[in-house]
Amino acid sequence: MAGPYQQHLIGPESLVTTHEATRAGFISIALEKNHQATPTIAEARALHAATSQAQNPADLLSVKGIEGALLTAAGISDKAASHLNAEDKVEAIQGLIADFLEPAGTAFVDELVYRFLLTRGETLGGSMRNIIGIVARRRFTRSIIAALTIVGRTYHWFHSDSKTWVTGTGSDVDIEQYVKAITWQSALGDKVIAYNLNVPLVKKNIDVCLLSSKKEDALKAAYKVPNAYVALGELKGGIDPNGADEHWKTANTALSRIRGAFTGAGCFPSTFFVGAAIVDSMSKEVWGQLETGQLVNAANLTNADQVASLCSWLVGL
Repeated sequence: MAGPYQQHLIGPESLVTTHEATRAGFISIALEKNHQATPTIAEARALHAATSQAQNPADLLSVKGIEGALLTAAGISDKAASHLNAEDKVEAIQGLIADFLEPAGTAFVDELVYRFLLTRGETLGGSMRNIIGIVARRRFTRSIIAALTIVGRTYHWFHSDSKTWVTGTGSDVDIEQYVKAITWQSALGDKVIAYNLNVPLVKKNIDVCLLSSKKEDALKAAYKVPNAYVALGELKGGIDPNGADEHWKTANTALSRIRGAFTGAGCFPSTFFVGAAIVDSMSKEVWGQLETGQLVNAANLTNADQVASLCSWLVGL
């Protein structure tokens, strides 16, 4: 019997990310990074304007409303600042002034802004993994919604901030940033796709889970029931070929853990893998697992047709 992956893959070479897709992926991430940096640039300009009238670094202490920015310039992140008391914060700011701003002479305002941007840049760099995840979820979510729309299914999605189920419209703004789960009714019963779900049986967060459950129960009780799971998969959005093998190693370990845990409980949900950066050696491993049935489906995230086919399969389960 042909596997669902054979609807869009003819061999391991089908999974390999093309040079064009890699280039487009890097550009997409760069544009997203610039978009995410826009508020920081605006803050830096506001800081420059607020401090431009200061005659010397010591005057900065009397400028109202910039303590947070001074702490940032001192190398203190927002998270770290929450663990400091008032005296600690004053000490950090005084150190910034004495060690870096005063030696800068008349250019102390520029020095302040540069150091502010340095810390904010490190924070932005650390958040890029989340941004890459958002980009991957965006593509995957849109494909799930398209698959549901094609077969005429009404869907609802769970808003991670408001903690409520929202009726889907097909053009939901910013759904990718806030969606925790998507639910619909099929001929085989109610289904829910949940993202980044902590699966008790595995004791780990799994990127994508498909459950047979009513939407009211999925995130409260059903996720604790092993036989509620229909399929579980790993979604890796990193586009850098140099990190592809590491992404696959992480995903493969997670998928093996899933299969072991569920088999031990007498349950056999399907497992699948979707990745943006898939190199030749990795594609052979994925294909081998597809042929042996360890993986039931797989797709390259940069190939819209492959993702559409995989999502149609999920919606039909």
